[in-house]
Amino acid sequence: MRKNERGFTLIELMIVIVILAILATIVVPKFMGREEQAKRTATIIQIKNFEGALKLFKLDNGFYPSTEQSLKALVEKPTTGRETKNWKEGGYLEAKEIPFDPWGNPYVYISPGVHNKEYDIVSYGADGAEGGEGNDADIQSWALEK
Repeated sequence: MRKNERGFTLIELMIVIVILAILATIVVPKFMGREEQAKRTATIIQIKNFEGALKLFKLDNGFYPSTEQSLKALVEKPTTGRETKNWKEGGYLEAKEIPFDPWGNPYVYISPGVHNKEYDIVSYGADGAEGGEGNDADIQSWALEK
């Protein structure tokens, strides 16, 4: 054995572990809840993207897609409901299918809307059910800041 070979002593390892534990107790609470906040923000952004695409759809066709045609009318030419003679080839969204919300649930689209709008778009939040509070609260197009 070489005399100059040296590893960490048990004391040095314990000091490092204690320092990491202290840092974890300070840093981890600051990031708790950020994942849900990020999901809610992503949902709001996606709803606003749908709203922009719906406006383009209306400019081309003179009306918003019906509930039956759904948001799918933004990526595929509708085969039911009112005829879309000026539907833009390639659709109105970059994606070729309507994404689910960040919790893996479909967005709810109603047209005409029931909240004094031509349409309503809703994500039911983390629980995937209507209503709820906190992370389970619905995210609604008519309640977003414009």
